[in-house]
Amino acid sequence: MSKGRVALVLSAVVLAVLMALLPKVIINKEKDGALTATGENAKPSQQEHDPNHPGHEDHAHETEGAANSADVHITASPAQLKEIADLRDKFTREGGAQAKAKLAEELGQKYASIARHDSAGYYFEQLAQLRPGERSLQKAADQYFEAATFAATQERTEQFGKKAQGLYQQVLKNNPANQDAKINLAMTYIAGENPMQGVTLLREVIAADPKNEKALYNMGVLSIQSTQYDRAVGRFQELLAVNPKHVEGTFYLGVALAETGQKQEAQKAFMRVKELTNNPEVEASVDSYLQRLNSAQ
Repeated sequence: MSKGRVALVLSAVVLAVLMALLPKVIINKEKDGALTATGENAKPSQQEHDPNHPGHEDHAHETEGAANSADVHITASPAQLKEIADLRDKFTREGGAQAKAKLAEELGQKYASIARHDSAGYYFEQLAQLRPGERSLQKAADQYFEAATFAATQERTEQFGKKAQGLYQQVLKNNPANQDAKINLAMTYIAGENPMQGVTLLREVIAADPKNEKALYNMGVLSIQSTQYDRAVGRFQELLAVNPKHVEGTFYLGVALAETGQKQEAQKAFMRVKELTNNPEVEASVDSYLQRLNSAQ
């Protein structure tokens, strides 16, 4: 959302929390050109990690000291790293397809649990090659999608996004009705060079499933990001008709209503957010937004 188009002057904390509420599938361009994504309890960004290096040895050398760095992955204990290194060695030596597939799946799960999404995607992709099927393909796609979402640079966002795209396309080839895969594929297009192709896919999902919360939410946030606040109001109203307790949707409805001059309705939406969550940061953001709404009257 462009600050220049904001009718009410938001404090830094309000803007920060608003950005923090963005769904993780929405990717935002920062001043330096890097693409980052934010979401509630967002994971730390992927740091200079090549998913195609042999055996992913770099993770094996991470230490417990990483826990003190806010810009490193979710902390992995030395025991976890050793377990992964041992599994990786077994995977490399294993010659049987069935046993190798089992090890690939276990490695994918282990890496995903510590937010090494690119490595998780790599091993789930190996699983998909050894044990083809929609489930394994989507596991790989979802992990590359996460890697793209939290990548530290635009280059890595594009790299992982393209991997996710190709895998989601295979998923949809096997099952065109997989709406979750279609939504994530749409978001990779929106963050890339074909945004309208992504919007078209989201519209297809909503046409097929008018109550799809994920699609409605993403369409609403995209409308806010493009300053189409009237459309955003409509999307979030549709979302809340499906799920009246959707915290982020209620918050963004308040934002959209405020931007369209519907101050009283915006106040109601923000008060509803306070009823739905006890998150102190979100409550502080809402209070600050309410204060500005009241002072603008």
